[in-house]
Amino acid sequence: MKKLCLSLFALLLFFKAEAQQIPSKAMQIKSAVLAAPETLREGSMVYGYDSRGNWTVLREGSNEMVCIADDPTVEGFSVACYHKQLEPFMERGRELKEEGKSFKEIFDTREAEAKAGTLQMPKEGATLYSLSAAAEDYDALKGEVKNTYLRYVVYIPWATQESTGLALKPEAPGMPWIMDPGTHRAHIMINPPKE
Repeated sequence: MKKLCLSLFALLLFFKAEAQQIPSKAMQIKSAVLAAPETLREGSMVYGYDSRGNWTVLREGSNEMVCIADDPTVEGFSVACYHKQLEPFMERGRELKEEGKSFKEIFDTREAEAKAGTLQMPKEGATLYSLSAAAEDYDALKGEVKNTYLRYVVYIPWATQESTGLALKPEAPGMPWIMDPGTHRAHIMINPPKE
């Protein structure tokens, strides 16, 4: 009986420790929307994690932005917000990742589906904002982060160097360039110089 009680106590401590790793809904929302422009934060939809670590909608949105909370199982801080036109592309990527597909398999599947018209891609440019920081600069319990780095991605499916005049790699700090040109995932990368 004593062994059973000790085992149950250890199990309870394990689950309590696991639950403590997931920031509260309010803190996840607070930190997730930091990636969005200030004027769009309040109405952004937010995805994150429930107390068991399951992917869930933390808040419904009222504008065009969708934000993703920091993954508590990954070291460091990383959140993103993107235009809702990118949601089919992002959702499909999450589904394929959940199935255990590699980056190349995810890319190839979405490329084929976008070409076939079964994966809806933005008809015009759609922006993603990505905010990151080192683990020591993030307080998950307070939803506070410092020394952040914000970069920008503008998805322009099927665009090429020739159709945009963008370089294929950055030739100066902060210079926009095109990545994955000519594909469904073509996007402009803008990485401001780090201070």
